[in-house]
Amino acid sequence: MNIHQYTKPLIIALCAAKRAGEVILEVYNSDFAVEHKEDASPLTLADKRSHEIIVSELKQPMATNTPLFPILSEEGKDIPYDERKKWEYFWLVDPLDGTKEFIKRNGEFTVNIALIQKDRPVLGCIYIPVQDCFYFAAVNFGAYKLVNSKYVTNDLSIKKLLDVSQKLPSAIHARESGSYDNPGAMRKHPSLTIVGSRSHATQELSDFVAKIKETCGEIEFISAGSSLKFCLVAEGKADIYPRFGPTMEWDTAAGQAIVEQAQGAVVDIHTKGPLTYNKNTLVNPFFLVRAQCLPSLQIESLL
Repeated sequence: MNIHQYTKPLIIALCAAKRAGEVILEVYNSDFAVEHKEDASPLTLADKRSHEIIVSELKQPMATNTPLFPILSEEGKDIPYDERKKWEYFWLVDPLDGTKEFIKRNGEFTVNIALIQKDRPVLGCIYIPVQDCFYFAAVNFGAYKLVNSKYVTNDLSIKKLLDVSQKLPSAIHARESGSYDNPGAMRKHPSLTIVGSRSHATQELSDFVAKIKETCGEIEFISAGSSLKFCLVAEGKADIYPRFGPTMEWDTAAGQAIVEQAQGAVVDIHTKGPLTYNKNTLVNPFFLVRAQCLPSLQIESLL
């Protein structure tokens, strides 16, 4: 696909996320019940309704002679690898990322929709229903933020979309500070910002933050739920998001597309390469999200 071929999938992903967000907020503002899956993770009516809406939206024809893409979703994940590995393109969806945050009613939950080509995310859309805010990106297109879903309609043109959206640089505040102008050395920086999981703190994360403090001096640590952490790095409100805890492919794909198109990186801590997708097991390795302006070798040497 070239960038023009991503236009229609991007609009469809935005519309699907918007509609899913609407039904999620209906449940959020009600007296909803909480179930539990076999792995003890929580499940609500919002997860189920969002999944149904997104699948319905993504099954719409995108253009004449354009095939429909398969869909792999957290709420519909039992597709054998022997079938999945033949896919050239597919949608990877988390209908409600941050169910724990949804249950806590803190607003830090998202809808994640990504388009994967073989093993790489090439398009990503994250919608934050409580904020009515989208982050989206596609290869060779850039990363953007859009506030106010009124603009998102099925007949939205790509020109109008760009006119009402804000292009995202990666970690603009770190770049403006001048502290990382020399890529060969990590200088002490009093405002290096690390974002971490609100509900999944680990000892490995604490150890890594301690190493960063030793190397960089004073830091700021902020907590956030769901894929908001990717958005914070893409927008320049955080410099690093280290994840030393379990995640699944649908948790990260949309965020990775957005961070990478904002010139950041999502790095497998074992291979030091980007996270890959459509693996036999859908569990991610531990990873690090970092801004493009940070000296990668210095940061990754601390893993």
